[in-house]
Amino acid sequence: MCILDKWNRESNKLKSHIPFRLNLLFFIVFILFSAIIVRLGYLQIIRGEEFEAIVRRTETTTITQTVPRGLIYDRNGNVLVGNEAQHSITYTRGTNDSASSMAETATMLADMISVDTEGVTERDRKDFWAANNREVLLDRLTEEEKLLSGAEVYEVELSKITADDIAFSEKEMTAAAIFKSMNSATSLTTVNLKNVDVTDQELAVVSENLSSLNGVEVSKDWTRVYPNGELLATIFGGVTSEKTGIPTNLVETYLAMGYSRNDRVGNAYLEQQYETVLRGTKSRYDTVTNQDGDIVATTQTYEGKPGDNLVLTIDIDFQKEIERVATDFLKSRQDTWNDRVYIVALDPRNGDIIGMTGKKIDATTGEISDSVHGVLNENFIVGSSMKGATVLTGYMSGVIDFDDNVLLDEPMTFQGSDTKSSLFNRTGRVELNDIGALEKSSNVYMMKIAMMIGGQNNYSYEIPLSIDRDYTLETLRAYYAQFGLGVKTGIDLPFESTGYLGVPPNSGAVLDESFGQFDNYTAMQLAQYAATIANKGTRYAPRLVKEIRGTESDGSLGKVEMVKEPLVMNQVNVDPEAFERVHKGFWAVTHDFGSRSYNNFGNYPVGVAGKTGSGESFYQGENEKIINEPTTNSTYVAFAPYEDPEIAVAVIVPYIRDESVLPAGDIVKATLDAYFGF
Repeated sequence: MCILDKWNRESNKLKSHIPFRLNLLFFIVFILFSAIIVRLGYLQIIRGEEFEAIVRRTETTTITQTVPRGLIYDRNGNVLVGNEAQHSITYTRGTNDSASSMAETATMLADMISVDTEGVTERDRKDFWAANNREVLLDRLTEEEKLLSGAEVYEVELSKITADDIAFSEKEMTAAAIFKSMNSATSLTTVNLKNVDVTDQELAVVSENLSSLNGVEVSKDWTRVYPNGELLATIFGGVTSEKTGIPTNLVETYLAMGYSRNDRVGNAYLEQQYETVLRGTKSRYDTVTNQDGDIVATTQTYEGKPGDNLVLTIDIDFQKEIERVATDFLKSRQDTWNDRVYIVALDPRNGDIIGMTGKKIDATTGEISDSVHGVLNENFIVGSSMKGATVLTGYMSGVIDFDDNVLLDEPMTFQGSDTKSSLFNRTGRVELNDIGALEKSSNVYMMKIAMMIGGQNNYSYEIPLSIDRDYTLETLRAYYAQFGLGVKTGIDLPFESTGYLGVPPNSGAVLDESFGQFDNYTAMQLAQYAATIANKGTRYAPRLVKEIRGTESDGSLGKVEMVKEPLVMNQVNVDPEAFERVHKGFWAVTHDFGSRSYNNFGNYPVGVAGKTGSGESFYQGENEKIINEPTTNSTYVAFAPYEDPEIAVAVIVPYIRDESVLPAGDIVKATLDAYFGF
């Protein structure tokens, strides 16, 4: 009885503890569940939008694709640079695409398409083999090598790959080339695996197997085409390939503008200068990826806008004619040392480039090549064709005026120097005014203007030449610059020479400067000078692009987006009467009975005024046997019609051996014939 009572008492005591423990447990569970509910509420209600945005940002990514580049037209709407549509097989790299998965896709594609394998290097073959044989490669590493860092261990892995491993078959080489292209893509960027000569069969096979080709798509692409062949090709410039991408020196600039490293961009001249106009706006796609980084859906959010088009000032029919003129002249081989010719035609009313060409001939093979860039970048002694600028410098500097502009042309011999004289007057003494000095091409008249600028107003036999050399040269160059000589012309291209301005060894060289025998100028600078003379004082920047226009839905030339207004570089600060007198001097040159210019223009149907030049130079062409041999540059500037000029022409024919052959005037005539239709 006592034992039973004791057991009952202990049992009751135990029972009294169980409800308390259960209640405590339930309370704790309740608190925990409440905390979870509060936390979930906080995450969903308070921070729900924030986390939803994070989810969207990590799962949905915007990628872009290129659009057709804008076209380039001549002033009459003829296509000069176009696009040719072509099929393209592309690959978009997923965020978690591994090297092995890309290698697997590349191997499948190698059975479907052919690609150029010439650029596949030994390293490329090793990369492909490594991606396909990870386990085999790891077995070749020692335990110590496996502990190396990522970059170090990979280099060791590559060193373990043998020549036999990468003795690829033709199919494996194709796969390696495809893998190389795929591996060049960064996460969620698109590269072309093949966009040239994609056959219908390749297109069909790839399209049928897209579901098993991760990241591969069939798309449209474009390539630049040139309906007129090599005509002006240098000035148009080129476009980089996806492989080349952004030029190294411009990477930071283009990346800041939203470009990708493998974007195709203009790499020279017009294509580079107007890159932002021609490129267009890329199409945009929202790409949805799953947790593994695979692309599960792609939706176009913006179809893109093709690049705008450039309408040039060039007249392609006129351009073809002056190209023919230059080619025919070089073929004629009038002088055995001459190997190139440059022609530029501007509209003096606004600076429009109507046409320009440069041609070179290989004296050995007779092959003629394009050298139009030489119009901007090759510098020459131009001789007397720039004397109009010196006469006007005389007026601007005040050393001559309309009442006192007669100077004595006479051979001049200064103390310790050779005699300097005019070609037409080697021994006599002839008084000339400014018009006569241009007509006779008086060197002495120009030299005396320079002397007076330098502070020396008189000449007598064997007196010292005591001009202030530096001041005189700086003054002449400052005035010449107002005509575009020795400075950038302002042409709407990224590259041009300022000419070559030498360092005079003595004061006599400064006198040579006054009649075009010291500094070197480009054909474009000479043409700008001629145009500034023609319009009586307004120096327009040469203009290649007239307007920028959009594209219609059918691909034709669209509405005007922007008109490029003529750019005035400066106004020559001189009395208009001075230009009148220079015009009369140029007219006298072309209408001096008996001169070669008279033969060209004395009875020409349109009034032409111009100025000849023969620059004493040294051969600097491709024939090494005659490098630095003395030669003559034949030059000519002209404008027409005389009363209301609408074309100004400059021609430079360098490296003439025989001074009796000075063909620049004939080429100017042929250029004007082409323009006026004679």
